Amino acid sequence: MRALLAADFERFRDDLPRDFAAYVREAYRIDLGARYLGQPLPHPIGKGSGQLSLNERQLEEDAAAGLAFVVLKTLIAQDAAGVQSMAAWAIHETKMKVERRIVGDADRGWTVTWKGRGWDRSFDDYLALVRVGRDFTRAGELLVIPSVKYHLPRLGVPFVESEYRFTTAALADAWGDPPLLLEKDFSPTLAGDALADDRGQILRWLRETPGLVRRSSPIEASVSLKLMNARFPEDFQHEMMLAAAAADALVCFNRLFDVARGVAYGGTDLLERNLRVLGSFSWLGGEAHQPPLPGLCGTGGISSGRDVLAYAQAGCEAVQLHTFFQLPLDEYTARSGSRTQRALHQLVFHPHDGLIAELWRLEGRGIVHRRSGELHFLDLPHAHHKR
Repeated sequence: MRALLAADFERFRDDLPRDFAAYVREAYRIDLGARYLGQPLPHPIGKGSGQLSLNERQLEEDAAAGLAFVVLKTLIAQDAAGVQSMAAWAIHETKMKVERRIVGDADRGWTVTWKGRGWDRSFDDYLALVRVGRDFTRAGELLVIPSVKYHLPRLGVPFVESEYRFTTAALADAWGDPPLLLEKDFSPTLAGDALADDRGQILRWLRETPGLVRRSSPIEASVSLKLMNARFPEDFQHEMMLAAAAADALVCFNRLFDVARGVAYGGTDLLERNLRVLGSFSWLGGEAHQPPLPGLCGTGGISSGRDVLAYAQAGCEAVQLHTFFQLPLDEYTARSGSRTQRALHQLVFHPHDGLIAELWRLEGRGIVHRRSGELHFLDLPHAHHKR
């Protein structure tokens, strides 16, 4: 089997099969099936919201590569008159800079640096992209999920519900048949904004926004909250997760913030912090009437299949990547194809730290076991939640 993996890694350098998850199940008896926002996925690897998911060509490329899901660039909500309470976030992106993060003499992995925030084109353009994503989703080619930044008030100030109602209704109309899947983006608040300086404000947002979004939708809606790394000690991340119990899914956790440079960053520091927080989180905590845990989706610092499975062992049923889809071409082993295709080839088939090789390693350590002769990716997060 290891010889087959080495041969496939070499063979797929020039042409990765689009339905590689089906091939992996047939050839290796490994079920890579995953889940996000309650939706079944062929494998756990998706693309997070950003500059790589803002037009139809990018979605076509990702569908052809066999990516499991894509979260669209974050829309800034507005009311019927076009007023945006968070308009400061709808600014044009500067050019992204892909670079190594060096701390002292240590290489802390790849990060992407840019200054810019949410969707800066027209509202109608975003709805048109949502309709394109809807068609990909219904065709079973690629799960596409809109992302929205709604109004986030200070303590004691009401939410601008007119923004929630108008924006959510327009997205629901563009999407059509239920359920409407939405990701509520909190990540911009880490960019040095004073709004994120108050713990009480953050916890209020997390408690109240899932219900507010659902009530604003004319059709059934499932809401994921993309949680930021707050500028507080790590135990506050646990408080945030508990406060967000009403969500259908949580994305944990987006980007760190470099106060000196005034920019957000990722890389190894982000990966290690996220895994520490998730690994030390106990959802039950002895509470008899606590609600069930929303489905978790990991994000941050992922550069190998081993990293994907580290998030799975910490309870995540899927992962979102962004930086790894933007590396210089010579960082990928594949010789042809889009960056998405080259990244998937490396993440899945690398003979030392790809998904297949790492699942074998975990099997050898007794962490995951075969059922009916197959290894199952989802057995890892499920085992974590049972502990």
